Amino acid sequence: MATMIESPSNPRVRAAAALRDRRDREATGQTLVDGARESRRALEAGVRVVTAFACPDLLVGEDGAAALALARTRGAEIVELSRRAFEKLAYGDRADGIVLVVEARPTDLASLDLAAIGHPPLVVITEGLEKPGNLGAILRSADGAGADALIAIGGTDLFNPNVVRASVGTIFSVPIAAATAAQARDWLGEQGLRIVTARVDADRLHTDADLAGPLAIVLGSEAEGLSDAWRGAGVEAIRLPMLGIADSLNVSVAAAVLLYEARRQRDSPSTRHTPG
Repeated sequence: MATMIESPSNPRVRAAAALRDRRDREATGQTLVDGARESRRALEAGVRVVTAFACPDLLVGEDGAAALALARTRGAEIVELSRRAFEKLAYGDRADGIVLVVEARPTDLASLDLAAIGHPPLVVITEGLEKPGNLGAILRSADGAGADALIAIGGTDLFNPNVVRASVGTIFSVPIAAATAAQARDWLGEQGLRIVTARVDADRLHTDADLAGPLAIVLGSEAEGLSDAWRGAGVEAIRLPMLGIADSLNVSVAAAVLLYEARRQRDSPSTRHTPG
């Protein structure tokens, strides 16, 4: 039988809500998954759930019911909340009636394994992205375009609950890691991946570049761009055509354009690469 909590001031509710703060996430190794689709995808990906908080009055959709059933099957503790208590824990403009406290996945580079994927790897690297919504949207595009991993350098942490929410749970389907620029460059060299950077001042258009082989696409923040770590030998800069008064797109939009151009080239018989 599930525990029922009525008060939004309950210590357990407050402790879970504190995971919105990065320090609490890093101290506990836990984060929040807010939303029915996000919760279902986390559970289907095998993420370990510590506690499932559910509001019976709000848990009406198929995804929420499936997520709660999976949480029970996996032996997670189920805690029912009143509407008032649930509002303390949930956030955003929709309430699906379920919020999970989960253990964050490892984010070291050693956790990424490209050896067994059977095709030329496609990796996304972000540097200095402070807005969780942008990082979450890039993860969503990475999932849709079939990218094999995402590496985040600086900026917001990967398991910010707003990243999880903006990714619509695809953060659990895309292998992820966090690293410094130097660590990422060393790792890319070890993996034999070419490096392509998105820069507004590049000479070559993205459609003229070879994006079909083993590749890393590197994107920086709109405010700061990319650091000097992503210049020099072995790095090719490309740009998107900008025909209006703006000099760049939102980074998540740019990521989507580049990832799907890479997908198009990889699926084209004339540009398809084979491993080896």
